Amino acid sequence: MGKSFRKEAYQMIRERLRGLEAIRHVDLWNHNVEFVEQEESWARPAVFVEFAPIRWGALVDGLEYRSEPEVRLHVVTDWAGGADGDDAALEESLGVFDLLEDIHLALACAKGETFLGFDLAESQTNHNHEELVENVEIYQCVARKRL
Repeated sequence: MGKSFRKEAYQMIRERLRGLEAIRHVDLWNHNVEFVEQEESWARPAVFVEFAPIRWGALVDGLEYRSEPEVRLHVVTDWAGGADGDDAALEESLGVFDLLEDIHLALACAKGETFLGFDLAESQTNHNHEELVENVEIYQCVARKRL
């Protein structure tokens, strides 16, 4: 049986992000930010990996497939306050963007047996979670499945 793209991609992301000193938790996405009060607490900064729906196209019917899936990284940090303070407060508030750059450096152009060209496609910032900030970094790659 062929190797699973999602399994291999998740393991690659987890391994590379655990190599970053700042990242304290990596897990699969399960609407973690929306239910933060109901879940076990997790250390922050945390990264949750979400696989968007994957549309596979057959290269060889029943045997080989290709896709360009999106993988969404939900990077969750504590809100450091407004970005209109003195230089120290401003730097702390905007420090999350440095973390996003570190994550990008760790993941850019990764490849494995089931994917290649793993790279950043879109970035979103969401502050609808009271004391948390959620940045969603969307990566895309070329994935293949062989049976």
